[in-house]
Amino acid sequence: MSSSPSSATPAPRATRAAAPRAAAARRQPPAAPRTLAEELRARSDEGLAELLRARPDLLHPVPSDLTQLSTRLSTRASVVRALERLDQFALQTAEALAVAPDICPQDTLRDLLTGTVPDPDTDTRAVVKALPGALAVLRAQALVWGGDDQLRLVRTARDVLQPVNGTPGPTGLGPTFAEAAAIAKLSPGRLQEILADAGLPATHDPVSAVAALAALFQDRPRATALLAEAPPGVKDVLRRLMWGPPYGASPPRAVRAADARTPVEWLQARGILLPAGRENVVLPREVALHLRGGRAHSAVEPRPPAVTAATAHDPAQVDRAAAAQAFTAVRTVEEVLDLWSTDAPVVLRTGGLGVRELRRTATALDLPEPETAFWLELAYGAGLLAADGATAERWAPTPLFDEWLRQPVGDRWLLLVRSWLANSRVAALVGSRDAKDKVLAALGNDLDRPSAPELRHSVLALAAGLPAGAAADRASLLAHLRWRSPLRGGSVRDRLVGWTLTEAELLGLTGRGALAAHTRRLLDGGDPLPLLQPLLPEPLDHVILQPDLTAIAPGPLHTPLAQTLAVAADIESKGGATVYRFTPDSVRRALDAGRSAAELHSFLARHSRTPVPQPLSYLIDDVARRHGVLRVGGASAYLRCDDDALLGELLADRRAAQLRLRRLAPTVLAAQADPGTLLTTLRAMGYAPAAESPDGDVLISRPDALRTPPRSAPVPVSDGPPPVGDGLLGAAVKAVRAGDRAATVAHRDPAADPAAAAPSRTARALPRTSAADTLAALQAATMTGEPVWIGYVNADGAASQRVVEPKQVGGGFVTAYDHLREEVRTFSLHRITGVAELAD
Repeated sequence: MSSSPSSATPAPRATRAAAPRAAAARRQPPAAPRTLAEELRARSDEGLAELLRARPDLLHPVPSDLTQLSTRLSTRASVVRALERLDQFALQTAEALAVAPDICPQDTLRDLLTGTVPDPDTDTRAVVKALPGALAVLRAQALVWGGDDQLRLVRTARDVLQPVNGTPGPTGLGPTFAEAAAIAKLSPGRLQEILADAGLPATHDPVSAVAALAALFQDRPRATALLAEAPPGVKDVLRRLMWGPPYGASPPRAVRAADARTPVEWLQARGILLPAGRENVVLPREVALHLRGGRAHSAVEPRPPAVTAATAHDPAQVDRAAAAQAFTAVRTVEEVLDLWSTDAPVVLRTGGLGVRELRRTATALDLPEPETAFWLELAYGAGLLAADGATAERWAPTPLFDEWLRQPVGDRWLLLVRSWLANSRVAALVGSRDAKDKVLAALGNDLDRPSAPELRHSVLALAAGLPAGAAADRASLLAHLRWRSPLRGGSVRDRLVGWTLTEAELLGLTGRGALAAHTRRLLDGGDPLPLLQPLLPEPLDHVILQPDLTAIAPGPLHTPLAQTLAVAADIESKGGATVYRFTPDSVRRALDAGRSAAELHSFLARHSRTPVPQPLSYLIDDVARRHGVLRVGGASAYLRCDDDALLGELLADRRAAQLRLRRLAPTVLAAQADPGTLLTTLRAMGYAPAAESPDGDVLISRPDALRTPPRSAPVPVSDGPPPVGDGLLGAAVKAVRAGDRAATVAHRDPAADPAAAAPSRTARALPRTSAADTLAALQAATMTGEPVWIGYVNADGAASQRVVEPKQVGGGFVTAYDHLREEVRTFSLHRITGVAELAD
């Protein structure tokens, strides 16, 4: 038996309400978003994550909902930062939208980029092909929103790219007819005179008069016919203004066509030039676009310039040259830190290294001062060099330096290179002046340039795109990098490119200007050492002693051997082979450091491929025989010697008069000078005195190696907010979605008839119910497990609306899952203003 319609069970209210809406949604196309917030709501979670990844400044702090996110997207600082990250064509696309109508179809945008008149210098096909990609980038960063027929540039971006106060933007276009007329404050009568002189019919109001002038120059045949009547000189004036700046220095005149005598007056009479102040006129935007053939830019660059090769070399020779320089880089850093281990310079009060200390270090290394500053900054950036933090601060190696010395050469080089790639300090700035005309010091505080790490990676990556052995042309590198980020860097970026190429050569990343194979492996994320290690010169454990008191190291020496030779001999020349020269002073230096003559003979015999020459043996024995015969100690200072004849000789020597010596005992002389001065003076006189301790023992004058306490490498200065990880992105998107649901969820007004109440998505008033109704509604929601809409006032008195799922009610508290915070929270029952149902 079939049931009658009157006896049928009525469908649930949610089903009855949802069915018509679902059918209507199937019949109607999705409505275009009316605001940026609506456009963001239509995006997928992946789309929101892509936006936050491209603009990480939006996540500090995480927006509470999509409305707040859209507000942050439109702030000037965030928009400028996003525009600075655009490449040349994406930026030109945004600039074209800035001079287009507020709602711009994609066809209009294409015409602004390619022109309505064919131009042989514009690759129309390339522009049309690249335009969807540029729009995708602008959409992904929420600089542009709306459909293809309703493109909208964010208002802040429009203000940045094309200011509305009369100042020309990057396109060189001036204000529109309407804006220029408003700035000039043209009277209605003057507008009608301009219409008449331009051959246009009169209108009834100023707004339609301005619109008629704009329409004239948007109609190419009519505008061309008007300009064809121009007298000589008019085209020259327009040619100077059409590509910007659109302002000309000429006093405005309300002249009629019949009275015009000059080209500028002819243009002013017909409204082609409008007043822009007391001494200037301006070319309206519509006129300039007509003269340009509809193009917003004089040259559109849809593709980046190619990086070309300046020279080409044999890849094997490039790799060998780079490996040799890599070894030199390691040894140079080792040499400078060894020097500062015993002769540490002081830290300036303002931080950094003094000019004199830099010059002294450069002289000791036999290097130019700029290159010396680079090696110091490299060691500092790698954590091998730091200030010791003492009362009288000094620059000294860190404990990491000792660990670094024990590693193979390849591993030591890798630490230097990786720190250079990540370091934001720019050594080439040393010696230049800052904005306050202060000289920038090596190891100082003002050498960071946040864009340096990214630019170094970019330069090397572009060089890696060339064939093996090809050295990149610097001009093409600059052109390509300018295209990739036209708004960032400027002259600093251009200089950084040159400095990067120079420093890469010093580090052994390039050889003869071309990228080495091990550098390509490093840039690809692999281990470069298997390619580099076989090319590094093998350290030697021997030298060649010659009769002229020199020793030749035919290649790089092991570190202990090189350090000992540096004490016992003076380095005479460097290069493929290092030449050491033994002198009486150098031998005495080794004896002062605690070596005996026998130890020196044994050391040289063990490490020489040739017999020890007799002159060198005689030199060592002669210096050792005289070394320590005279003993200098401190009373004020005294001189002791077992040979009283030698002391008598000193007393009679006029060169010792300044020491004011007098005999205290047959073997002791007193001097009115400190021990250091006494030692220096006697050595200058040809003696070989030795310092003596209070106990009568010979003092070893070898200084201890200075080390700082453990220090960390300086942290690079970040160029903007740090990159966002996938985990944080996912959590941020989830939180923004939850907050948006809580802020926009539909609810019913509990005061109205529930059957007649219509859901409202815009109501913002907090729900108000009595305490008893609030408790009953929360208990019912706990049993059904359905979410409800509540109003809540926190301890600070701030009111908010929440969507919660009550889990437990009791003891004056409600435990519920908060959709806004996406966590389980406990709410005080007396702070809940009311409860309302959610819409279906």
